Amino acid sequence: MYDEAGNELHRAGRALGRGTNNFAEYHGAIAALEAALGLGAREVVLNLDSELVVRQLMGRYRVRNPGLQPLYKRVLALRQRFERVTVQHVRREQNRVADALANEALDRTSSG
Repeated sequence: MYDEAGNELHRAGRALGRGTNNFAEYHGAIAALEAALGLGAREVVLNLDSELVVRQLMGRYRVRNPGLQPLYKRVLALRQRFERVTVQHVRREQNRVADALANEALDRTSSG
């Protein structure tokens, strides 16, 4: 998590077990929004590399997967606690920090 000036405010990653990229993306969005609340943020930009999740959160696509529906609802509930939440798609190559955190969490799980 970064502030407007690009300073890192928070960094976290954890293994989720087996699941899809979209499952992980929703969990990441939830964790980011919860951390932002803890830091007192009023406005948040979520950079997600899953086009499907971005489109679902923007209301363009319905969430049909029953496993994702409670996660989607949790994100919507968290969004209500901010003045503004912007959701934008970024290419995976532009999301290297998130990928590195995911890999670190997986490495900890497999070596632990």
